[in-house]
Amino acid sequence: MKYNEVIQIMDAHFLPSVMELYGLEGYEIQLIPPHEGGRNIVYVLEKEGADAKILRIAFLPDRSRDDFLAEVEYIRYLFKHGGSVSNVISSLNGNLLEEITHNQHLFFICLFKKAKGKRLAENYYRYREGAAISEYYYNCGKVLGKLHQLSTQYTPVHHRHHFFDKFNAEYIDKLIPDSLSLLKKKLAELLHALEGLDRSHETYGMIHFDYNDGNYSIDYDTGQITVYDFDNSCFGWYMYDLASVWRNGMGWIQFEPDAGKRKAFMDDYFETVLEGYRSETKLEDTMLDQLPLFIQACVMENIVDAFEVMHNTGEEPGCDEELSYLIKCMEDDIPYLGFFHEIYSCEEPFEYEERKI
Repeated sequence: MKYNEVIQIMDAHFLPSVMELYGLEGYEIQLIPPHEGGRNIVYVLEKEGADAKILRIAFLPDRSRDDFLAEVEYIRYLFKHGGSVSNVISSLNGNLLEEITHNQHLFFICLFKKAKGKRLAENYYRYREGAAISEYYYNCGKVLGKLHQLSTQYTPVHHRHHFFDKFNAEYIDKLIPDSLSLLKKKLAELLHALEGLDRSHETYGMIHFDYNDGNYSIDYDTGQITVYDFDNSCFGWYMYDLASVWRNGMGWIQFEPDAGKRKAFMDDYFETVLEGYRSETKLEDTMLDQLPLFIQACVMENIVDAFEVMHNTGEEPGCDEELSYLIKCMEDDIPYLGFFHEIYSCEEPFEYEERKI
């Protein structure tokens, strides 16, 4: 079922009853345009004198009821224990998750409190007036550190998948074309290295798995960050989320032509992130030393995601300049996403000559 079909079904059959199910009479509802890679129908609901809400309708068939329950139970746990997340709101039936069926197709429905503030992109990547940008870097690490600290104590009722349930040699071999044999070999080596890492509760637990500035809002009065979009949450290493934060920092300096200056900036940036992170939870140096490995794991996730999208939409496998860049970094063992390497161009960031498959 396609995105536009679902919108038509909701408009024609279900939106009024869904609004009633959550006691949302009097709210104005507006569809949020989908972003690339988005997998849900999302509406914002507003009413004078009341908190704004976010209504999410999942329609793809690749996740089960237990998957969604595990996600919303985790979000509720984080919120109840002081995590800065957008809380999930129960229906009038007392359920965190509701479901409806239309022509034998199942839709899963969740309602969330809308996070206060706005995303950085909505403010043209300007931070709040009168505050140093380092405050943002620190808060980004601090909020993530709190979520990870809470995860070390989390005992789920419903379980999300584990990292290796998706990222394993068998799945990758089936997904990626045989013509990319060197890429497959390098990904298998990366997976082998990850398999050897510690998976104790202090290093491995529920993580966001998509922690970036598109998935949290900033209160521009206080600088507080509120996290949402736990769609991809799973059991994995806490260092993976930190590697994502490292990658986020590249955007602030990506047009600097001097690799030495890019390196100096990234060192300072990540030091501030880690200061915030360690104000909430422990991070052993032995795991921090694995940062380059986890940045490669992030690259792997992006590559796998690109081929999954092509597979799910029926496209012939192909490589644009951005995917070609990721593959080149993986095949040639170029660390830190090539950010300090001669492959990188500040004029065409993270692009490489299109790879023929």
